[in-house]
Amino acid sequence: MGYGRKHAELYDVVFADRGKDWAAEAAAVTEEVRRRNPGAASLLDVACGTGAHLAAFAEHFAHVEGVEPAAAMREVAEERLPGLVVHPHDMRAVSAGREFDAVTCMFFAITYMPTPDDLATAVAAMARHLAPGGVLVVEPWWFEDRFIDGYVGGHLVKQEGRVIARLTRSVREGDRVRMTIRFVVADANGVDEFTETEVVSLFTEDDYHRAFALAGLVGEYLAGWCGGTGLFVAQRPR
Repeated sequence: MGYGRKHAELYDVVFADRGKDWAAEAAAVTEEVRRRNPGAASLLDVACGTGAHLAAFAEHFAHVEGVEPAAAMREVAEERLPGLVVHPHDMRAVSAGREFDAVTCMFFAITYMPTPDDLATAVAAMARHLAPGGVLVVEPWWFEDRFIDGYVGGHLVKQEGRVIARLTRSVREGDRVRMTIRFVVADANGVDEFTETEVVSLFTEDDYHRAFALAGLVGEYLAGWCGGTGLFVAQRPR
């Protein structure tokens, strides 16, 4: 996955300008968790990125930890949340050493898994960290019927003394999508340009339900959540 230091430092700036509200999303997820597990007091955020959701979850849960394999993103999270533990694991090999009342995997990070079997492995690893009655929340990406092959997008951020342009193009390659992301950043020191590539999977709803079932969880899909991609919520039996 393409997350170098430059990308990590611009990530929150761009998405905040696009209207992403991590605090509101964390509050909505917390509501779904507590509806199923009212006493939930601990949370593990897998693929926590820059820690924006994790910081918001810390307002709702007494104990939170993160997991982030990309070094640059993890560094930003650790700078944002000094003293909080952010594990460096791949989500297929999460090993936090304890159970949690809730485990989350937000912003379609789960789709970095290359195959449905890898998806199932990741879900199983997260499920192993759930306490009895614990809730797993997974935010997917678009399903195949809503993905637009060749989709292009762009966003311009204007700040005092700096302009950031982010351009994307997404192309389908079988059951996966290659997303090219190009940044152009202009400030008083000049113009910097760099390109990174991300590859994500077009998992089906059945792929997710299969992964939950294999992990011994009972899951449901909440359509329309968060801009239309929906949300999966599964629970470990008590």
